[in-house]
Amino acid sequence: MSFLEPTEEAHRSPTVAEVTELQIMGFVVPILNRDFDEIRQEVRGRIKEEKWQRRLVLIIVSTALLLDNMLYMVIVPIIPDYLRRIGAYKVKYSYQLTNDTVGSENGTEYFVSKLHKIKEYESEDTSLGYLFASKAIIQLLVNPFSGALIDRIGYEIPMIIGLVIMFSSTAIFALGQSYGILFFARSLQGLGSAFADTSGLAMIANRFTEEAERSKALGIALAFISFGSLVAPPFGGVLYEFCGKPVPFLLLSFVCLLDGFMVFMVIHPKTQRAETGERIKGPTVFRLLLDPYIAVCAGALVTANVSLAFLEPTISKWMTDTMPTVTEWQIGLVWLPPFLPHVLGVYVAVKLLKRYSQISWLLAAVGLGLEGISCFIVPFATTYTGLIIPLSILCFGISLVDTALLPLLGYLVDTRHASVYGSVYAIADISYSIAYAIGPVVAGTVVANLGFFSLNLIICLSNVLYAPALSFIRSVYSYKPFENDSDGDYKRDVSFNESEFYGSLENQHFDPKQPGHQYAYDQNRDINSNN
Repeated sequence: MSFLEPTEEAHRSPTVAEVTELQIMGFVVPILNRDFDEIRQEVRGRIKEEKWQRRLVLIIVSTALLLDNMLYMVIVPIIPDYLRRIGAYKVKYSYQLTNDTVGSENGTEYFVSKLHKIKEYESEDTSLGYLFASKAIIQLLVNPFSGALIDRIGYEIPMIIGLVIMFSSTAIFALGQSYGILFFARSLQGLGSAFADTSGLAMIANRFTEEAERSKALGIALAFISFGSLVAPPFGGVLYEFCGKPVPFLLLSFVCLLDGFMVFMVIHPKTQRAETGERIKGPTVFRLLLDPYIAVCAGALVTANVSLAFLEPTISKWMTDTMPTVTEWQIGLVWLPPFLPHVLGVYVAVKLLKRYSQISWLLAAVGLGLEGISCFIVPFATTYTGLIIPLSILCFGISLVDTALLPLLGYLVDTRHASVYGSVYAIADISYSIAYAIGPVVAGTVVANLGFFSLNLIICLSNVLYAPALSFIRSVYSYKPFENDSDGDYKRDVSFNESEFYGSLENQHFDPKQPGHQYAYDQNRDINSNN
């Protein structure tokens, strides 16, 4: 009997004889001509290959960062209108008397007085500011502890924890119908981000150990961060307008859940374990911040992201006041065109770092300079197109800074501490959180008291004045990883021009028992030397 005929076992896998019959008949169908168990085993084997593991890690982390930044920005066009609709604010009315000219006769103008009733929402700006900033504040407070936990238990489990928390917070956002519930959901998202973002960046640094590959992988992740921030407002606004508040949040929560399940495909059973079977103890966040090189990098990341964090909550109102012809949808899409220069900046930085690996500090300094110049130009823009140009330069500069410094943080812990990355990328996440925690509050206060131009001047000066400080880290590549010589002794290859070196190796402690996972300590060395 041919297995093409209907049988009661239609769903069973074809036998070897049936496959042979198909092949004789001329039917060579991929998958169907093979045993499903064989296919399943082949897929599992392929997934376990290091090359595919790294690709999966990059997909998972990029998706997590995309989701986090979409969740951060998707509420911008939704929550202000929704809170007004549900009566979250006390409403008060004020009256304004205006005189309108209705005509003139024999040189005499006739006026009509009109009394306008103005509806005001009490404490709306303050309430929205606290709601928007709560995520970054919680993330800032939790990051030191999440970084330590990641170093202790590995990267994958904290990633799953973060994605589950983000899923829960997004679902609460979809169903919440009061200011208190939405505030709780926003704060809960900060808790999830502290685990997901930090473990994601650390996971990339752990799996991509070669410097050029690490820069490329982190650059791709940064592109997804930018894309999430820029595409979220139009995504949320359109779905909110036509489908209601729950739909955009439910879609994002589903992707969170899917991404969490994918993490199980890349879990390492012996993540961060040395040959002794013991987990390497990494330095704490506070100890890493005492490293002047890491401190300078962290300060640069804060400074670079202050510009975006300060402009995002203030530029919409400034455009409304200075560009009367600009429509609401144009204001909502003002950050979308600069996405392309951001991706271009990532591409340029990755290519330059691959060829000239020691110019990270210079790329970051140039990026800060471009940010400062662009922020100074922004207040002078009088048209929508004229505004897009400095904003594009701004995003290009930010991408140079981030793409140059994030891989450098991984290199610093590889060569000066231990190759566990939770705490150092918690510092990077803290840097972003500081900028976005103070942005909605400080920027609004500065604009209200000093004006929009003064805000941009402050941003410009902070970026330009900080840029020279990056020359301090130009000697970081003088440090080389631990190497094991032929006699079994551990030594560090340090070759540099001392005249160009800003620090000194004196009083710096390099413990061979605390190297990274690729520099495992041979506990038998002492035994062999005694023998």
